[in-house]
Amino acid sequence: MMAWIFVIGITGLLLFAGFRVFRRWIAPWREIDDLVRTVGRGEQPRTFLIEGGRQAQRVGVALEEILLRQRQLDRQIGERESGRRAILSAMQDGLLVVDGQSRVTLMNPAFSRLFEIGEDSLGSPLLETVRNPALEKIIAETLEHRKTSHGELSIGRREFQMTSVPMGAETGTVLGAVVLFHDITALKRADEMRRDFVANVSHELRTPLSILRGYIETLLDSPTMTRGETIRILEVMDQHSKRLGLLANDLLTLAHLESGGSSLQLSEVDLLRFLSELVRDWGKKFVTKNLETVVDVSDDCSTIRADEQRLREVFDNLLDNALKYSDKGGAIRLAADRRNGEIALSVSNKGVEISQEDLPRIFERFYRADKARSRELGGTGLGLSIVKHIAQLHGGRVEAESEPGKGTTIRVVLPVAAQSNTAVTQT
Repeated sequence: MMAWIFVIGITGLLLFAGFRVFRRWIAPWREIDDLVRTVGRGEQPRTFLIEGGRQAQRVGVALEEILLRQRQLDRQIGERESGRRAILSAMQDGLLVVDGQSRVTLMNPAFSRLFEIGEDSLGSPLLETVRNPALEKIIAETLEHRKTSHGELSIGRREFQMTSVPMGAETGTVLGAVVLFHDITALKRADEMRRDFVANVSHELRTPLSILRGYIETLLDSPTMTRGETIRILEVMDQHSKRLGLLANDLLTLAHLESGGSSLQLSEVDLLRFLSELVRDWGKKFVTKNLETVVDVSDDCSTIRADEQRLREVFDNLLDNALKYSDKGGAIRLAADRRNGEIALSVSNKGVEISQEDLPRIFERFYRADKARSRELGGTGLGLSIVKHIAQLHGGRVEAESEPGKGTTIRVVLPVAAQSNTAVTQT
């Protein structure tokens, strides 16, 4: 009997010890396994408390710290990625990064728009993504020679300067290349305009100076010339000297407007009175071509705050052009209407239309849509450029429309309360 009791006691102790071992060392590892899987998925467990021994509990605490650090690291990575994307999106220049095998590894939105490709191109060979010989050449040079390369690229009407820099060249192994695309269209255009300006000024000066020099030599070589012939020559010389004077005045006016030192004498201008006086002052010239004039001022823009003298300069230039290029017996319309917080002042005429190709350039200095006819009719070629700068001085802009059968309209759009881009004197 005692033996059975002893056996049962030993068995009970073994069962109790086994149960304790199971709870302290076996059961917790199942919970730990579940925790590890949950943390591995980046999910938040219901609890990190584990029933069992200290070792198991320490594992639970460690897993909680691991999850916190993982989330902190994910947040930091997310913030850096967000910052990187913000920087790349803010860049106006295109950016491309390729690896050592010329596979696309990074590009910013400006580059994507430029070559019309999406992020699905990441990891693809450059030859399959962007088929451009100039780009392929500059990257190949960079990877081969392990030094910065430069080149130019034309896409449509836009010009770009490319700079390709090798990655990891200082370690002796080129890991790839970073290519920056800087838009130099405006610089190219400015350089072209500068060259055109110099050429045009030279041409405009050469013609009257050559004529004056020729007639002066004629007068010196023919002292016995008749009075009538002398008067005719002097009249021609007077005409060309006046042309030189107009050119010099317009150049000075344009230089003053472009210098940024111009100021406005702002006042309330009654547009109906202002346009009516213009028509009266130009009346005799309009009669020479039998031109009808129409003044149309909307009721909601009877006045504008502007520099009346500058405004007069604008319309004198516009009316001079309208008079030159109007057909005889036609009409010139002067109008003012209000739209979206702005007042549009326009001069319209029917006659020689401006081609759509020339239209965007007519406000450039010396640009002439019909060069032969423009010089035949006179003028310096600076009038519309002066108009543009006076409009900008008022905080406005210029527009031009020209359609066959409908004629040409030059429009100066000014804010209702003109704000000068430079100094303003209130009156």
